[in-house]
Amino acid sequence: MLDTTIHVFLSYLRVEKGLSQNTILAYGRDLKRFDEFLTVRKKNKIGAVDREDIVDFLSSLYKQKLDSRSVSRYLVSLRSFFKYALMEELVRLDPTENLESPKIRQSLPTYIRKDDVDRLMEAPNIATPVGLRDKAMLEVLYSTGLRVSELLNLRISDLDLRSGYVRCIGKGDKERLVPIGRKAIAAVEAYLTGARPKFVRPGTPPQHSQILFLTRVGRRLSRITIWKVLHDYGVKLGLRGRLTPHKLRHSFATHLLEGGADLRSVQLMLGHADISTTQIYTHVVEERLKEIYKAHHPRA
Repeated sequence: MLDTTIHVFLSYLRVEKGLSQNTILAYGRDLKRFDEFLTVRKKNKIGAVDREDIVDFLSSLYKQKLDSRSVSRYLVSLRSFFKYALMEELVRLDPTENLESPKIRQSLPTYIRKDDVDRLMEAPNIATPVGLRDKAMLEVLYSTGLRVSELLNLRISDLDLRSGYVRCIGKGDKERLVPIGRKAIAAVEAYLTGARPKFVRPGTPPQHSQILFLTRVGRRLSRITIWKVLHDYGVKLGLRGRLTPHKLRHSFATHLLEGGADLRSVQLMLGHADISTTQIYTHVVEERLKEIYKAHHPRA
């Protein structure tokens, strides 16, 4: 059992590396699954793990129908773990060394069309406090391209509605400023005056009192709640495919590039560390142009 070593490693990631809580939780889940695999093999010491164990573990993931992207993520977790173990002299050799990452078939991000975005923004019933909140959330997600975790942690003080900016903390606790559009500003102002005061209760915990988007009982929204809210609106409108916060993020980036925004600006707004991550959206725009060409050119 590697429980103790894994626990210390996760603490190292939090304290020394400053990784986000979500990233640390993901590492923890991956390593727990690996530990369970080793338990079946009766290997309870980190020094006893060899290359064959790693290969067999990754093979077992494929047999469980995981795709290459997921298996690649597990390998990243294991590499980080054994790099740490080697640094701490818990192992003499790194069993993940020279292992090739699974080849990942890059799929294009899915997004919703602009007319569907307009329909989505009109879907919440703004005659109700929850409807005002939902409309503000949808407008902010599409206007800024924030990740769901960034939206959940937005505080009222992170908004500068007069200047038209939102301050958010992204991956690796990196701070960035993102412009916010006038329609999103109007929706947030309507929510702040007409709905949020009704959600805040005398017993609201201090850690929730400054959070922008709250539940009906004054608590911070959960990921599951936001996913369900978007899913329900997607079903109501008959949108193709599941509507998720990330699909709105993809739509934000795709529509900016379609409108002529430069790639570097989109990268900064999305908070991507590497511009190559942002470049995938150029392929989306190219595919869209091909569709338009085929649909409208007489000799296509």
